[in-house]
Amino acid sequence: MGSNNSLYHNILYSCSYQKEESAEHFFPEHALGIMLSGESYYFTNEGTFVMKEGTMCLMRRNQLFKKLKKPASNGDPFKLISIFLDQSSLHQYAAENNIPQQNAYKGAPVIDLTGNVFLKGFFDSLLPYEDNPENLTPRISALKTREAIELLLQMDNSFQNFLFDFQEPHKIDLESFMNHNYKYNVPLLTFANFTGRSLSTFKRDFTKIFNASPKKWLQQKRLEQAHYLLSMKNQRPSEVYLEVGFENLSHFSFAFKKLYGLTPTELTEKERIPAANKGLV
Repeated sequence: MGSNNSLYHNILYSCSYQKEESAEHFFPEHALGIMLSGESYYFTNEGTFVMKEGTMCLMRRNQLFKKLKKPASNGDPFKLISIFLDQSSLHQYAAENNIPQQNAYKGAPVIDLTGNVFLKGFFDSLLPYEDNPENLTPRISALKTREAIELLLQMDNSFQNFLFDFQEPHKIDLESFMNHNYKYNVPLLTFANFTGRSLSTFKRDFTKIFNASPKKWLQQKRLEQAHYLLSMKNQRPSEVYLEVGFENLSHFSFAFKKLYGLTPTELTEKERIPAANKGLV
């Protein structure tokens, strides 16, 4: 048994029996979710957020993060329900309720909402639709989206700033952004959007700043970081390749050997010999 992700309109049901899964994620919309079983680790530049069974949280749109999900220790699968609070629905709600334009949101990208009984009741009401998706009509999905918005605003009026900040990323310092986010394995268009640029402008600005194409620079930067983690932090190739932004181990090993003349495994073995001679391993 593997993974199954079912998206009905803006409501996602995730289920996985795999021992462990890791991937990069980018949500263009706010996501409100509950962990039904298993665990999920979200790694961002601001820190790590852990969702365990029963955890409910609200995730900010336009965030890059690495995600590691694990089934429960008792054999139950990883199960998560998320509802995406899309910009169209939020714009409509703001217009209908005369919500003024908000300042740029500066708070936490992930907010823990665990323990709120009304929110728990809301997610309980979504459970029957997983096995009966034909009953989850566009109209019901829209009603559920509005209900989620109402519950958040009822919980804390400060969520107005979180939900109704409609500002898009402006043109930011490309060099600083890429040096902080190169390990995220996402399309170039995502990087472009984050830095407030079209894809063509992103490529042009990137080449001017780094004197290399984005593809070439990203691979070089990721391999340099991998070399550091392997040789200085004694990490294993199987731990490193996903962390630095490669999709699979074989491609990582091929690219690494092409640059450094030996495979990641050969490097780790080479580094272990002197350490062993000194009694360090």
